[in-house]
Amino acid sequence: MKYYCETKTSTELTRNTLALVLAGGEGSRLKDLTRWRAKPAVPFGGKYRIIDFVLSNCVNSGIRKIGVLTQYKSHSLIRHIQRAWSFMRYEVGEFVELLPAQQRIDKEWYQGTADALYQNLDIMRRHSPQYVMVLGGDHIYSMDYSNMLLAHANSGADVTIGCIEVPIDEARGFGVMSVDDSLEITKFTEKPANPDPMPGKPDMALASMGIYIFSTEFLFQKLIEDRDNPDSSRDFGKDIIPSIIDSQYVQAYPFVDKEENPLYWRDVGTVESFWKANLDLCSIEPELNLYNRDWPIWTYQAQMPPAKFIFDDEGRRGEAIDSLVSGGCIISGARIKRSIISSGSRIHSYSLIKDSVLLPRVDVGRNCRIQNAVIDKGTIIPPNTVIGEDPVADAERFYLEESSGIVLVTPDMFGQRLHITR
Repeated sequence: MKYYCETKTSTELTRNTLALVLAGGEGSRLKDLTRWRAKPAVPFGGKYRIIDFVLSNCVNSGIRKIGVLTQYKSHSLIRHIQRAWSFMRYEVGEFVELLPAQQRIDKEWYQGTADALYQNLDIMRRHSPQYVMVLGGDHIYSMDYSNMLLAHANSGADVTIGCIEVPIDEARGFGVMSVDDSLEITKFTEKPANPDPMPGKPDMALASMGIYIFSTEFLFQKLIEDRDNPDSSRDFGKDIIPSIIDSQYVQAYPFVDKEENPLYWRDVGTVESFWKANLDLCSIEPELNLYNRDWPIWTYQAQMPPAKFIFDDEGRRGEAIDSLVSGGCIISGARIKRSIISSGSRIHSYSLIKDSVLLPRVDVGRNCRIQNAVIDKGTIIPPNTVIGEDPVADAERFYLEESSGIVLVTPDMFGQRLHITR
């Protein structure tokens, strides 16, 4: 049954909205990048963490009541949030609050996305929001949530789901929905083997972005019902959303521009997609604009000097082309091409870095050649190392993603033990 609320301003809506960011996932498809950290804490774009994008979207949209639900190997994530997001002032109703699994209800950790919210029902009730926005903490995009909130409030929907067009071959990894002419969702299937195509677009499907807006009391009711269902897997996409499609008003909100073209959104869930999303930033006019002063991406600002490029000899020239080089980096007679060089890294003479992503504090020795690679934080690359040219040799030493040829290199693969386990 549809109903419509009185018109409200986006400011009123954002002030009365609690955003809950699901940041406890293991992120196993990122392989060794998440061996010691949660996926939302993985460095991205030279100076950020993945979670900075969703938190920046909240703050820039005017949503200043934010809870971050953590679980898996959360130390670096918690440390980053404390450093980067402590500027919020609780006295005026602003906060980024960490919500680890505290086992207040029973002795289990979070069992799924729905269970994570259920275990924090008391906290949600304490804040008394009119709307609850549920967000994934591991996607890369810039989005004004206030527009989606306004659409949700004006439609009178019980739930509104953010969605985006994806190629049908990729849709198997998402929740896929079908909609009618008014964008009401008529079917929702989590990770279907055969995704339903969009009307008029047989090669595209409408995929969930993992963004849900609930009217608060309706959310509380469904979380409690889901908890009481012994057959539930405690997941929004698998259980709660499919169970309400036929009985409730569930609305889709396409993430498109004014001309109805899909906007930039990336799930960086694999080594290849992580590599691609980073290198997207190296484009002359990237779809995701980090230089938009009206929509800044907030993060922890380490006190580092500007990037430095030294030597101008033939064959030994410090230069970077179509690349992002962060603060604290020294490019010492090396050549960088279409790559991301993250904070505090050093590239020594006669080395070539091409089509690669170097996370913070990587040290590349002399005479190295690296291409099509992701180098994890703190890795020291010995002189004369070659990566990305010989798949057989790469597979023996590193992680090689066979489908794409992308090589993942971590300190452990060189015997550099940054993490002491005993």
